[in-house]
Amino acid sequence: MRFTKMHGTGNDYVFVDCFREQVANPAKVARAISDRHFGIGSDGLILICSSKKADAKMRIFNADGSEAEMCGNGIRCLAKYVYERRLAKPRGPIVMGNGARYNASLKIETGAGVLTVGLSVRGKTVQNVCVNMGEPIFRPKEIPVKLPGERIIERPIDVLKQRLPVTCISMGNPHAVFFCDEVEGVELERLGPAIENHELFPRRTNVHFVAVKNRGEFKMRTWERGSGITLACGTGACACCVACALTGRCGRSCTAHLPGGKLEINWSTEDNCVYMTGAAVEIFEGVWL
Repeated sequence: MRFTKMHGTGNDYVFVDCFREQVANPAKVARAISDRHFGIGSDGLILICSSKKADAKMRIFNADGSEAEMCGNGIRCLAKYVYERRLAKPRGPIVMGNGARYNASLKIETGAGVLTVGLSVRGKTVQNVCVNMGEPIFRPKEIPVKLPGERIIERPIDVLKQRLPVTCISMGNPHAVFFCDEVEGVELERLGPAIENHELFPRRTNVHFVAVKNRGEFKMRTWERGSGITLACGTGACACCVACALTGRCGRSCTAHLPGGKLEINWSTEDNCVYMTGAAVEIFEGVWL
């Protein structure tokens, strides 16, 4: 099985081109290849598939084999792969909700719906990608989180004998955001799995700790559902920007600083959609024996 290793802001995945390859048991393969000692090493497996309603389809399997709905860093890498290898005919130029113009675009089918991506291309190479991540979801049943009310904004929950205020948002997948003074001091190895598997989250959740630097910047660390600590989370950065805006800590356009780099996030007032812009990097190709 041929594969390509790629990363978006340090969030690394093994990509398999299912236009040419077949993966009979992707959950089992994801667990094997994600192992950083006995496998290729990654945060998960992403399958690049054909689609009847978009230019390509993305399926994401976390390092533990569970299938996720959406991956913001992964979709940027997938769009780069599809464009550069001409798996689909690229669409024309597009102006995205962040106000920037991109010289090519694609439609990608995901577990969170069909998303539009704008590609900044130089020569034949994609330099960076902007993704329309859709509208944030606040209703607890749709996130899902088992708490009452229309929105969960800084609602105290009990975790490991601590009471922590949580803000819950879905960007097609569930996110729990916690604000703190310094992200470096957070015991993420201990708190992350406890929150991910908390009884309040029936489908588990991604966990983020955020420290706001100013009205337009924040730092974050992530415990990703099914993968553990990762260097970045694209959907998580979008959820954190929305949480910052909802709580009055930041405006609707932010730079998210993650351990693996930075992402530009804009929560548009025009269509209520969140736009994420960042790089996508191809590392190497290989054959899984």
